[in-house]
Amino acid sequence: MLFYVAVGSALGGVSRYLLGGLVQRMLDTTFPAGTLFVNVSGSFLLGAILRYAVDTPSLSPEVRALLTIGFCGGYTTFSTFSYETVALLRDGEWTRASLYVAASVLLSIAGTFLGFGLAREVIAFRGRI
Repeated sequence: MLFYVAVGSALGGVSRYLLGGLVQRMLDTTFPAGTLFVNVSGSFLLGAILRYAVDTPSLSPEVRALLTIGFCGGYTTFSTFSYETVALLRDGEWTRASLYVAASVLLSIAGTFLGFGLAREVIAFRGRI
């Protein structure tokens, strides 16, 4: 099981680095948009994977650990989010820090709900074929 978690963590960490950096460069902003994107998309993925895994017997415990604990755990960036929030506050950017915290929490929760919905639709579609 540790092997699966380690592989997933490595893949998630590399994905976080590449995708978060890409989003940050594309938007060309000092606002931590890359981290926000990674946290929201990671919440979406975790919601979809867990709902699918709970509602179907399709994923083995090893694959589930690789995808959830490993990949999503390595991919999401709560510690980076915390640091970036403190940095904004330290720099007197109270409004931007508040926006970042609110957007991170609310959009990540929304992402999880959307992931649940996606998994529900995939399960329903599989039942029709």
